[in-house]
Formats: sequence, C-alpha cells, structure tokens
Amino acid sequence: MKTTILTDKKKVERRWWLVDAKGKILGRLASQIAFLLMGKHKPYYTPHIDCGDFVIVINASQIKVTGKKEKNKIYYWHTGYPGGLKSITFEEMMKKNPKRVIELAVKRMLPKNRLRKIRLRRLKIYLDEKHFHEAQKNLIVEAKI
Repeated sequence: MKTTILTDKKKVERRWWLVDAKGKILGRLASQIAFLLMGKHKPYYTPHIDCGDFVIVINASQIKVTGKKEKNKIYYWHTGYPGGLKSITFEEMMKKNPKRVIELAVKRMLPKNRLRKIRLRRLKIYLDEKHFHEAQKNLIVEAKI
C-alpha cells in the first residue's frame, strides 16, 4: 500500500466551507474551524505544509457559550506599558465586536507557529447571513458542525 506524502505546496487543492454559527457553542465551533483551516481532514495532511481550506462563518453575532461564561469569561491583553493590563468580558465583547470572539477562539486553537497567521487569513467571518463569496463554485455547506 502506497501512502502519498505531499511535499509540494502547489499541489494543494483548497475548498471553501460555509459554516453557520447560529446557536452553536463557541469552543466546539472554533475547534472544527481550526481543523478545517489546518487541513487535517485531508488524506495528504502534512504538518509543515499549509494544506488547509477556506472557511466562511455566517451569523457570528448569534454564537452561544455554555454556563456562566457570558458574564464570567474575560479577555485579557497588554498594551506594552507599565500597568497596561486591559480586560473585557465576553458580553461586552459581543456587543463591541462579535467577529473578534470567533477569531480569537480559532486563533488560540491553531498551532503556535509560522503558519498560524497564514491560516487565519483564510477565515472569513460575517455577522449575518450575507457574505461576498457566492462566486466560489466549490462552496460546501457543512451542517454537522
């Protein structure tokens, strides 16, 4: 039995996946999106070659979290200045920028290496059902996520 090892990034076939986030749990959705962005669902997956697909997320403003995370989950960042630790709750972040919630969840589930920024460029997030990628002929609607 021969196994195919992908050694040339020009041979990668990229597909487009449409994911509806309406009523989905944030963590479960983010892990499935990261799986598609990495290309782990493909038989020729190679960790050092970027062989992932494009992912379009619609209805990002209607994502859910379980338990008390809506009030208790806190996002931290640092400005780089002394005493510059900033924070915002999940609830405030959803009001301010719901796209950023999904983007951060997926970003933190991707491997921390040089390919992470490249893979995140293939993630397209939209707040409602309208998106600008109808021209993609190989758009796959994924319902089981």
